[in-house]
Amino acid sequence: MSISNDMLNLAQEAKQAGRVMANLSSAVKNDLLLRMAADLEQSAPELIEANELDLAAARERGLAPAMIDRLVLNDDRIKAMADGLREVAALPDPVGEVTGMWRRPNGIQVGRMRIPLGVIGIIFESRPNVTADAAGLCLKSGNAVILRGGSEAIHSNSAIGNVLKQALTRMSLPAAALQVVATTDRSAVLELLKLEDEIDLIIPRGGEGLIRFVSENSRIPVIKHYKGVCHAFVDASADFEMAERICLNAKTQRPGVCNAMETLLIHKDVAETFVPRIVAAMRQAGVEIRGCEVTREFAPEVKAASEEDWHAEYLDLILAVKVVDNQSDATDHINRYGSLHTEIIITSDYAHAQRFLREINSSVVMVNASTRFSDGNQLGLGAEIGISTTKLHSFGPMGLEDLTTRKFIVLGDGQIRQ
Repeated sequence: MSISNDMLNLAQEAKQAGRVMANLSSAVKNDLLLRMAADLEQSAPELIEANELDLAAARERGLAPAMIDRLVLNDDRIKAMADGLREVAALPDPVGEVTGMWRRPNGIQVGRMRIPLGVIGIIFESRPNVTADAAGLCLKSGNAVILRGGSEAIHSNSAIGNVLKQALTRMSLPAAALQVVATTDRSAVLELLKLEDEIDLIIPRGGEGLIRFVSENSRIPVIKHYKGVCHAFVDASADFEMAERICLNAKTQRPGVCNAMETLLIHKDVAETFVPRIVAAMRQAGVEIRGCEVTREFAPEVKAASEEDWHAEYLDLILAVKVVDNQSDATDHINRYGSLHTEIIITSDYAHAQRFLREINSSVVMVNASTRFSDGNQLGLGAEIGISTTKLHSFGPMGLEDLTTRKFIVLGDGQIRQ
């Protein structure tokens, strides 16, 4: 059979399975996720063995260390995947929730009820944990899911998918509710993106190139997240010890992820003291600094920043630093160069904090906390399906509710329209 027919059959099977999943009770769905979690932990040796095949190929291809880090599966990460499934199982089930009822003058009652989206396609790169995270969230929200990972993780993703499907089979649920595309042929993605009658939503997770490719070729609605150019603004009233601790965590705790800080903005009134301090701390942590002219006055060893640096998502131990005149200047810089992902202010001034929360319209805005908290799990959503930097139909880290829509329900006792 052709890849076109393979993808069509896969999607049609997923659509049929999705109708079954949509009507499962919360208890059955939770039991399914708990069984999947236990299976992942019990299968850790086999998963790591499959992952080693992908790691060996990645090293042979010369992938960057940050990309290899995303690819690694170990006992801790497998446990984290299992714990993520357990956390999703413990969350309230959004399906069937009625969000408000109101009575019309003619006596009918009108409300809105949450329902699954149907079939969700996830197209992603590198991180094998996405297979488990996406499966857990999609199945708990009553959807079927089609997962197409990158060629660099084909062995890991297939192994995880096979483990997860065992629980569906044991519970006599349709295995087609969770499908991992077995081919690495890129044409499979193009074929999936044509199937608007079978697939209800596409969520790409990966680099900007992948997301633009999916957006430009899809007939299906796409949740987009091009890149994470995350900013931190150190206000004139900031506590320096707090600011240093937060900025180091935001940049260095895991630099190869989308919620790592990429640009640091520093108020000019504290630049003479704070610039040398944060530059020294960052350099000690192995971070290369690229700074504006004022930054280099106070830290001459810093490389000069170019216009491209303000746009950059480095995903590496590189940081752009700019001294700004005031909070309005910081806001203008974020609005010009930001990607609507995550921005933070470090301040002890309540009014400045509230102004930052009001005026910055990125999907996550924080006060005195690291950008690394911009994550569905950290924000209490359980494992996240992704982060949306588009405002329809979801904005920011996406959890269970974001994988549902709402239908109107109407309750009457014989009314007819006059």
